[in-house]
Amino acid sequence: MLVPVEWLNDYTKMDKSTQEFADRMTMSGSNLEVINFYNKTMEKVVVGKIVSIDKHPQADHLVVCKVDVGSGEPVTVITGAPNIVKGTSEGWAVPVVLAGGTVPGPMHGQPDTGEPVHVESHEMRGIMSNAVMLACTELGYDDKVAPYSSREGIWILPADVDLQAGDDLEEALGLKQDVVDFEITPIRPDCLCMVGMARESAATFGEELHYPDTKIEHEDSEKSSDYISIEIKDPDLCPRYCARIIKDVKIGESPWWIQKRLMLGGMRPINNIVDLTNFVMLEYGQPMHAFDLRTIEDNKIVVERAQNGEKFTTLDGQERTLDSTMLLIKDGRKGSAIAGVMGGLQSEIQNDTTTILVESATFNGENIRHTGKKLGLRTEAAIRFEKSLDPNQCRDAADRFCRLVELLGIGTVCEGAVDVYPNVKQPVKTDVRVSRVNKVLGTDIPRADMESYLRSLEIEVEGEGDIMVCTSPTIRNDLSIEEDYVEEVGRMYGFDRIPMTLPKNSTPAETPKDRQMRNLARDTLCSMGFNEIQTYSFVDPAGPDKIRIPEDSWERNFVEIKNPLGDETSVMRTLLTPNMMDVLGRNYARSVESVRCYEVGKTFIPKDTGEKDLPDEPYSICIGMYGEGADFFTLKGVVEALLEEFGIRDLNFEAETEYGVYHPGRCARIIAGKGTGNDPHSADKIREMSDKLQSKKAEDIDTEDIDMMSDMIRMMADSAMNQPCEIGIMGEVHPDVAANYGISGRVYVCEIMFNLVQMMADTEVSYHPLPIYPSTSRDIAVVLDDDIAVGTIEKAIRKAGGKLLESVKLFDIYRGEQVDKGKKSAAFTLTYRDLSKTLTDEETNAVHAKVLEELEKDFNAVLREE
Repeated sequence: MLVPVEWLNDYTKMDKSTQEFADRMTMSGSNLEVINFYNKTMEKVVVGKIVSIDKHPQADHLVVCKVDVGSGEPVTVITGAPNIVKGTSEGWAVPVVLAGGTVPGPMHGQPDTGEPVHVESHEMRGIMSNAVMLACTELGYDDKVAPYSSREGIWILPADVDLQAGDDLEEALGLKQDVVDFEITPIRPDCLCMVGMARESAATFGEELHYPDTKIEHEDSEKSSDYISIEIKDPDLCPRYCARIIKDVKIGESPWWIQKRLMLGGMRPINNIVDLTNFVMLEYGQPMHAFDLRTIEDNKIVVERAQNGEKFTTLDGQERTLDSTMLLIKDGRKGSAIAGVMGGLQSEIQNDTTTILVESATFNGENIRHTGKKLGLRTEAAIRFEKSLDPNQCRDAADRFCRLVELLGIGTVCEGAVDVYPNVKQPVKTDVRVSRVNKVLGTDIPRADMESYLRSLEIEVEGEGDIMVCTSPTIRNDLSIEEDYVEEVGRMYGFDRIPMTLPKNSTPAETPKDRQMRNLARDTLCSMGFNEIQTYSFVDPAGPDKIRIPEDSWERNFVEIKNPLGDETSVMRTLLTPNMMDVLGRNYARSVESVRCYEVGKTFIPKDTGEKDLPDEPYSICIGMYGEGADFFTLKGVVEALLEEFGIRDLNFEAETEYGVYHPGRCARIIAGKGTGNDPHSADKIREMSDKLQSKKAEDIDTEDIDMMSDMIRMMADSAMNQPCEIGIMGEVHPDVAANYGISGRVYVCEIMFNLVQMMADTEVSYHPLPIYPSTSRDIAVVLDDDIAVGTIEKAIRKAGGKLLESVKLFDIYRGEQVDKGKKSAAFTLTYRDLSKTLTDEETNAVHAKVLEELEKDFNAVLREE
């Protein structure tokens, strides 16, 4: 909700600075989005009056204008604006920035840098242009709020303001304005208007609230009922419909004070009648609609559901197909408006309109929301109607419109209104305990202060003692139970004044174990120089195509969204790799030379038991990198360091050549020494079977048999926990996959099933004293077949070395002229130590010889000669 501070002062005194106003309103419960300061950077911008217009001799699309800026001789201004035309535009008042001046910008055809634009004289096709005529956007206004007459070119300044050539534009039109943008929650539609925000401001600052003038001084002797009758056939969708008639209407431009408020409120000025409907909507929050009475056949308005397949052309010129769930405003024969959403093209106000019907009605909010969504229409009116407005303010809004028509002298108001309101909405009473309010808030606010806070919000308070009988105004749909009033007292008291206390609980607060694990993963990866990313869980089903996932793979078994925002967000992700590639590709396209990032996020795996069962939501970790220092072994080291933090050290990296995501020669599956197989829940499920079996001992099965079966199941579970388990995959991304994301260099990605990591993790820290006896090392280089994995050799060395072998480290792999074809040389450092004594050379040599003997026997490996 855009709140121009100058407009707010029409209803309540606001003598604070804009920043202080915004801060105090935030503390009283209004959510601040941003403060817009209009035209604070405007310099040397004046009113100019066009004296003459001539065609540019060197350009067909340019004209040369002489503009009076109050300095004596007119200045030369060259423009290509389509609305500056010789023969029609002379005499217009327009905004002009003189050479050396500054405007908020951006200038036409230039990018918006967010910085003010400095303007100097410049040559255009051989002629000097000494100033620039300005459009609304160049003065900092959004294109959608430019007055209708100036939407495609230079801003034609309003005719009702006494403007002289050379006048400072800011002073002449009062353009330096502060506008506070508040986020309004769906339960507070009463704040989607100036009066609502003024009510909040008055209550916050203890000021008086002044309602708009709705008293009509001179009504015509003819009555509105003489012109129109109203019938509501579906009162469940239209609680109230109020209409007033205005004749002798003069269509024209609105006065500047109306236009300015609309522009600052985010709406485009069009003509005086349409502008007044929008003005009252912004003022009261009650959408209005004006019909040309000539188009209302049979002098009748009927509010009823549309027919299935019924066609209707809206104000934007599009023909729309309706159904029986949508509410239509009809005359005696045809549709005139889609209720609460948009009017009809045939009934819009024309330049020769003389008599209008002004509609002020309320509609079922849920129905308006569904209608707008089906038709793809979400207008300012629909945004308000869908939040369920108060029908009791319809007549006030209609009267306010008529009063403005009277004040502007643009029509004659007929007597009375045609108002159909079958079921009057009544206020709700609620008992509120003073003691309960203080207990919840942790305060000691006296009853008298609470009453003052509530009455400032127009809530009636009765009763005595501890009980306050509160009657909420009908505009407040959110006040129905005691807790709602606790919040009202708290925010008026000031959230910043409520003391901070810890929750009273016998159990100390503790972060859940699984979250601790995820935080440990984040901390570890951040410490290695990786940046965390977060991507959407809603993804494109075509994502697996870009990373070359086979058609029959489980990664394509998606959870589908029933009401997606679009095809690109229509399913839930089964893995994180496509999202990671999107991020890497986006950074690569922006010339980021080196990226290291990771994501810890949920994936969504549907169950086979049916659609009604919620999917499994296991966590995964995805790591991605490219650029300087990125290679397969760097990524392998990152994975090893990460898993070591979880106590998982018994790792194997098995070569993988079939998985399409990765380069067939630079990919490995990550195997952990302990795990639960490919199903992370297998051990839990086995134990669950055992527990159920024990709890449901059937009459026809002996207890001993059940106990034996239960023991067998638990043995299976323990066995499952000790089997090697694949926990992830890593490698260099296939060049075709990288190309799909616009990356021409090498990219490295790893995805780990984090739920398995959590199940295998051993994060208990134990103390081991530093060894007091020295170690001894031996370096060996063995020649073996090239297809034997180095990891397999390491495992064999550890097994043969026994307890005396403390560590094995690979420090070189060689293939070349000194090694036979099909062979490789792998060099290791073996460290031996006995924790109980100093090792002798004989003891070390014996163990070392056994290691070499086992390598030769199992792998036909021989020591490499110097």
